[in-house]
Amino acid sequence: MRCMIAGQPFYLEAPQVEAAMRGAEPEPLRGACAQVGGRWYPVMQIGAAVTGQDRRDFTSADVSRALASLGLTCRSAPPVAL
Repeated sequence: MRCMIAGQPFYLEAPQVEAAMRGAEPEPLRGACAQVGGRWYPVMQIGAAVTGQDRRDFTSADVSRALASLGLTCRSAPPVAL
């Protein structure tokens, strides 16, 4: 699926995002996050992993919108019980 992140087109699929995050330790959750492979990750961490861009180049809203369009569960704040 074609997703726009920071004005750049990326062709992403949910399995591709899962593969990029496999084995990655989730960073502390402080804001927007998404569930990938049963674990919660900050969307900025996911965005950097799947695009190869610097985190300063995109917003959490860009990544959250793209991940939601792929069918992944996104939240604007971390879930209460991890």
